[in-house]
Amino acid sequence: MGIGHPRRRSFVTPLWRLTPAVSQAPDNGRKGVSDSEPDYEPPYLYPDYRATVLRAPKRPLVKLPEEWFHRARGPVFGRIPVRPEDADLTRQHNREPLGERIIVTGRVLDSDGAPIRNTLVEIWQANAAGRYIDPADDHPAPLDPNFTGAGRCLSDNDGRYRFVTVKPGAYPWRNHPNAWRPAHIHFSLFGAELGSRLVTQMYFPGDPLMSLDPMVKSIPDMRGRDLLVATLDLSITEPEWALGYRWDIVLRGSAATPFES
Repeated sequence: MGIGHPRRRSFVTPLWRLTPAVSQAPDNGRKGVSDSEPDYEPPYLYPDYRATVLRAPKRPLVKLPEEWFHRARGPVFGRIPVRPEDADLTRQHNREPLGERIIVTGRVLDSDGAPIRNTLVEIWQANAAGRYIDPADDHPAPLDPNFTGAGRCLSDNDGRYRFVTVKPGAYPWRNHPNAWRPAHIHFSLFGAELGSRLVTQMYFPGDPLMSLDPMVKSIPDMRGRDLLVATLDLSITEPEWALGYRWDIVLRGSAATPFES
């Protein structure tokens, strides 16, 4: 479940389906979707996003046997259980990290608006200077000794999750000359089976870098791109302490959040 290098790994690929992929061959570089669903999902192959040229499947997809490990019950937490303090990225060290403190919360929903309960929601991100703690990140920006940049929680009975963190900074990447990634937070969700992992990114409103970013631009429909942008919400904001952002994650249907694989 490694994150990989933050500059060199893909972070936008098509939407995870509620059942394993059954396509026998790539179709225009995309997983099969219903004709009635909007064209929100990015293609496997998007040449402007250079990593997809190497990663996009060139052979027919293989369907996993029904009895294989991906059907095992999940989520699985490893030897350390999920703790309430895991969701506050500003309290994981002796001192608070530098940067703008924010609250990010929302609901995990199905296409009918029903809550998805007990879903493992994980996040990871760059620090306020735009640098990951990953040793492979050689961006010449300062590391923050009080910020690891990773957290997790379980959605409650209303499907709600909540994190306290700092707003990540933009950072350069080597996709094309003078390329910069907009500020974003990576999200991973695990459902009732190990094969049901979803990965996506949340962006911030008004970021001018989004219109220049090949990952974002690979989503064909502008409405799909908008689904990746959180909303500033003063009802979540805590006065004189932290701005609040709301971002709901919808798994299927016309309001589905674009996901990575």
